[in-house]
Amino acid sequence: MFNKILIANRGEIACRVIRTARHMGIKTVAVYSDADKHALHVTLADEAVWIGPAPARESYLCGDKVLEAALRTGAQAIHPGYGFLSENAEFCRACEAANIVFIGPPATAVEAMGSKSAAKRIMANANVPLVPGYHGDDQSPALLRQHADDMGYPVLLKAVAGGGGKGMRQVWSGDEFSEALEAAQRESLSSFGNSDMLVEKYLTQPRHVEIQVFCDSHGQGIYLSERDCSVQRRHQKVMEEAPAPNVSLEVRRQMGEAAVQAASAIDYEGAGTVEFLLDSDGSFYFMEMNTRLQVEHPVTEMVTGIDLVEWQLRIAAGEPLPLGQHQVTVTGHAFEARIYAEDPDQDFMPATGVLKFLQTPMESPHVRVDTGVRQGDEVSIYYDPMIAKLIVWGEDRAQALQRLTVALTQYRIAGLTTNIDFLYNLATSEPFAQADLDTGFIQKHRALLFLNPSIDEHEAVALAALYLLLAQANQAQILASQHGEPDSPWHGTSAWRMNEPHVQHLQLSYRDQAWEVSAEKNPTKNQDSFTLTIAEKNLQVSGTLNNGELSADINGFKQKLVVAEHDGIYSAYQNQGAFQFARISPDLGEVGEDSRGGNPRAPMNGTIVALLAEVGTRVDINTPLLVMEAMKMEHTIRASRAGQVREFYYQAGDLVTGEAELLDFHADSAEVAS
Repeated sequence: MFNKILIANRGEIACRVIRTARHMGIKTVAVYSDADKHALHVTLADEAVWIGPAPARESYLCGDKVLEAALRTGAQAIHPGYGFLSENAEFCRACEAANIVFIGPPATAVEAMGSKSAAKRIMANANVPLVPGYHGDDQSPALLRQHADDMGYPVLLKAVAGGGGKGMRQVWSGDEFSEALEAAQRESLSSFGNSDMLVEKYLTQPRHVEIQVFCDSHGQGIYLSERDCSVQRRHQKVMEEAPAPNVSLEVRRQMGEAAVQAASAIDYEGAGTVEFLLDSDGSFYFMEMNTRLQVEHPVTEMVTGIDLVEWQLRIAAGEPLPLGQHQVTVTGHAFEARIYAEDPDQDFMPATGVLKFLQTPMESPHVRVDTGVRQGDEVSIYYDPMIAKLIVWGEDRAQALQRLTVALTQYRIAGLTTNIDFLYNLATSEPFAQADLDTGFIQKHRALLFLNPSIDEHEAVALAALYLLLAQANQAQILASQHGEPDSPWHGTSAWRMNEPHVQHLQLSYRDQAWEVSAEKNPTKNQDSFTLTIAEKNLQVSGTLNNGELSADINGFKQKLVVAEHDGIYSAYQNQGAFQFARISPDLGEVGEDSRGGNPRAPMNGTIVALLAEVGTRVDINTPLLVMEAMKMEHTIRASRAGQVREFYYQAGDLVTGEAELLDFHADSAEVAS
């Protein structure tokens, strides 16, 4: 076994490999770029070597720098993780030439599967089922069009050298073919330096099911269950599970044997994944083989009890497979949800920023969090925006799904936009609970996953208002206790007036709309009972709040939900799904100056839309200074006093975080004196 290995990767997968290596008593060497000099994987490794500037092409993709680091530190082997150099045949050969073990398949296997068209030919010769299509070398547009016409539409154009959904187009009729082909070729050439295409019959409701295979250097190969990865956005996976639901034992066996057959056809060694399209009639077709460890490998680990990274290390060191096919068992069910810095409402656009607050669910034998970041770390523009992988296990699919939904409510992140609310809506949706899966799942169920119309808007606003009232009361009680006056009305927050109703007025943002809420405290012994008036509708509400868990009674309907705050925006998680709200400060849209004095501040995350005042010119009180968008609503920041704008700290299009100062405003001395 190796004494020391180098990990040619970063982030979550580097930390994952380090964890197993440490358990096995193997020392680790990390590599890092300028952007990662303080990263978690650098801290965890025994040694770390700088390999270049932040852009991957100048650091993590530089095989020569990685090899130099391995030789310099005396590493005997290199684990490539996934992405970067993991499927680079030239790097495999360079490792072999340097007498360093590449923890993965031989270069010939990587090359064989690196070209989608070549892989199809190899699989055809190995009698692995293929989707009908053309995978030839003749790339004339007329021939490609002829094959598409012959097999019938819809068809799928795929880049031969592609991956990650790039260079891929669905074509629904012959009239669309030429335009789609040109677009796919341009994208493929730009991304991979190769414009060659293959044409396949497009299955309209397929499932994406993949088989984890392992082969050793002694000619043995086995499969370790299957994973369903059908829930995808932009052809990239969002949620994975093992085993695949609603798959018969016979189909499972056939797919597993076909996957091992595929691996054997290229003399494979190590961990690999054979991906299939599974049709509704139980037929399946080879799609591609990934010659590396997959992002979603933890769900296989959870149901088999096997540490796949440990197996990778043992097989790379020349050991035989630890188990035979008949010894592999699958127990229970597991899900993996990928926590991304991205905005699902903006077509899953990647987000960047600092993890100002990070709280993960408590880990246990049933809940696992694989991550490469800590609170205070930055999700930068240079790398994939995945923050972590949340993995859960249950005795069956229903229990695992319940654990997933609870864990998602416990995942708290502030500082940037994430997909946690979307994942919660996905996990709690009825079609997902019923395992009604195919690769078009997200598009088919957009109304459930994004808009969540099942939540009554008055009820949602009432829940939001109740939460804010109770949170405010709890904070006041803490302050009163600190001052030794727990019963003093001067520390109260209930709008108490002698011989007058206790009425508070709140303004909330929910579903791109501002809501006015009047809250009158009910004259009962229950300190947390209110009459709320929302859009002329009265609701009787009461409840308790404890550590973010709200127990609410709305007009006699009792329910519980969890509320998490992040930079002035609140996410509420209930059985019907997740929704967001924010409290609109009086400073937003009314007066521009922060209530504590000083310059105007942003009360929540948002985007600067327009600057309305000239720097250096005097403005009167109530003059519009800038417009910002928050919670998909535009708000005008106005001057609370006459004075002068000395400097805007942001420009149109800039993102701002809650509490950030927006501009340098100097009030007239006369106004200040008055």
